[in-house]
Amino acid sequence: MKIIILGAGQVGGTLAEHLASEANDITVVDTDAERLRNLGDRLDIRTVQGRGSFPTVLRQAGADDADMLVAVTNSDETNMVACQVAYTLFHTPTKIARVRESAYLTRAGLFHNDAIPVDVLISPEQVVTNYIKRLIEYPGALQVIDFAGGKAQLVAVKAYYGGPLVGQQLRQIRHHMPKVDTRVAAIFRRDRPILPRGDTVIEADDEVFFIAAREDIRAVMSELRRVDQSNKRVVIAGGGQIGERLAEAIESRYQVKIIEMNPARCRYLSDTLDSTVVLQGSASDRDLMLEENIAQADIFLALTNDDEANIMSSLLAKRLGARKVMTIINNPAYVDLVQGGEIDIALSPQLATIGTLLAHVRRGDIVSVHSLRRGAAEAIEAIAHGDARSSKVIGKPIETIDLPPGTTIGAIIRDDQVIIAHSDTVIEAGDHVILFVVDKKYIRDVEKLFHVGLSFF
Repeated sequence: MKIIILGAGQVGGTLAEHLASEANDITVVDTDAERLRNLGDRLDIRTVQGRGSFPTVLRQAGADDADMLVAVTNSDETNMVACQVAYTLFHTPTKIARVRESAYLTRAGLFHNDAIPVDVLISPEQVVTNYIKRLIEYPGALQVIDFAGGKAQLVAVKAYYGGPLVGQQLRQIRHHMPKVDTRVAAIFRRDRPILPRGDTVIEADDEVFFIAAREDIRAVMSELRRVDQSNKRVVIAGGGQIGERLAEAIESRYQVKIIEMNPARCRYLSDTLDSTVVLQGSASDRDLMLEENIAQADIFLALTNDDEANIMSSLLAKRLGARKVMTIINNPAYVDLVQGGEIDIALSPQLATIGTLLAHVRRGDIVSVHSLRRGAAEAIEAIAHGDARSSKVIGKPIETIDLPPGTTIGAIIRDDQVIIAHSDTVIEAGDHVILFVVDKKYIRDVEKLFHVGLSFF
């Protein structure tokens, strides 16, 4: 697939890295020559320096025969104009744009071919807000992912000493919970993936990814770790777009405080939010944190745009007694350094956004793609089409499907029913199939499984 990526920042660079390793023809456009040089040195891609919304620059990047344009520059306006130019002059089939400002996103009818021709809108702030909201709802989870509109969920937890299943084989799950069907899809032990089998023994500190129907998630979590008390008090550092959206989404169910430096922004938040308490000051101010009883907080969230400020305020909050600390880290190099110590969860907006983008780039009918363990693996939701003659998966028991190495099928969603995958489960047309791929070099092979064509007769 021939893809043009506008913007060589964190999102554009990370997307190029994902796609370049999958034999796509990638061209990255940016005004910053140094960024392009760094990307070009690392990846097998073309680079073009210039403004991505200019017709001449798009033509130089190969827009005449491009299959897709992904506009992820820091400017909403540049992204929207680039999609308009690609549609009008080059008839680019698929146009994806990152748009941050809610003033654009809340206007109905603005994004379609007769107005601004954007096929897929990506709002990183909304993606990250939804991601954090799910983590708040499941105390103890490291990652929570929805499939098939939330009918099934994938949850990552760290197994603790004393958990009922720690030290036991995976096949014991069925004996512990005879009425709950679940499947462990992947285990990461000391940062290495382990493909789970029935005789795999769960060890303390394993990062365990399991899938189950939404209503069974809490029961499975209790088997793998001690049950955390539910969250009540949430403190948010940073009243920007993510902080505001998150407070708005959870203030009816939790006691929420926002700490924001900018006085004008504080006044705006006070007028906009209903029950959230807005405090003007710095989350790195020890006296302010003590005064606001940070030790009573169930969750402290550092959501500013400054990585260093987020890290420092999170460390302070943890030292002062906050039960759980989550931090947004924009620099991916920092994520593995800080997570798992005093900072419980480090959130990467780029990786959360990449999954949404990849779902539209993958071949086959791919509904969603999610990065696991900060990009080390992927969970994919694909729809099976065709029949037993034209498909490699339909009508076959899972044990007979030739899955690529390191790939497992975790569950099938058929209509409203969540079917946990077992060796004799047969895939039918229209099924939503949840797959886990721990070695991403086999992504293309996974996609081919869900192609329908004459070549499969």
